[in-house]
Amino acid sequence: MLTIQALRDMGANVDEGMGRCLNNEAFYLRLVKKAAEKNGLADLQAALAANDLDKAFEAAHGLKGVLGNLSLTPAFRPASELCELLRNKTPGDYNAYLQQVTAWMDQLTALVKS
Repeated sequence: MLTIQALRDMGANVDEGMGRCLNNEAFYLRLVKKAAEKNGLADLQAALAANDLDKAFEAAHGLKGVLGNLSLTPAFRPASELCELLRNKTPGDYNAYLQQVTAWMDQLTALVKS
């Protein structure tokens, strides 16, 4: 079940995220649920698989914004690093960052569905 405490247990900076939502817990949880359901992760994965760095950057940038605004820090950090690598078109393997984001988002999705 998606709760403030469950998000805290997953490492999210809930107090900061709720501050952006005027400390309205219901609103914050509604936004987190939407982020879990529609977050652009599939677009990022597809763009990276196709080696389309421009589309991958756009998807990573959008995902980073959502994660950052909600203070979903454990996924925000690797998404942010990935975004910067893609912004600069730094050659390399992006999978480690993508796996970190995907693993955390999978946990969040499972939490929302439970």
